[in-house]
Amino acid sequence: MDTLLRLEHTIAARLASGEPGSSYVAQLHARGLPVIARKLGEEAVEAIVAALGPERGDLVGEAADVLFHLLVLLAAKDVPLAEVLAELDRREGTSGLDEKASRSA
Repeated sequence: MDTLLRLEHTIAARLASGEPGSSYVAQLHARGLPVIARKLGEEAVEAIVAALGPERGDLVGEAADVLFHLLVLLAAKDVPLAEVLAELDRREGTSGLDEKASRSA
């Protein structure tokens, strides 16, 4: 978890720089939320494709890309990772079926 927290801080610092030429994160942010969201979607599809392939390392790499781009999206929306983790903590011990049913009620 420390790795994700460090990455969240790095992303925040790169967003604060505001210079698209200074980092990939700043460049994505300058292009806007739709581009960030699309990039996350692309990475998620690539992770799915990798999961269906034979190479474990491909999935590991794509999963890292998904987590990275999710953190960029969360930062762009000013949603701290701690808030997402708190939601996971809230759901802990609850059946996935029960949790899903509670959202549709």
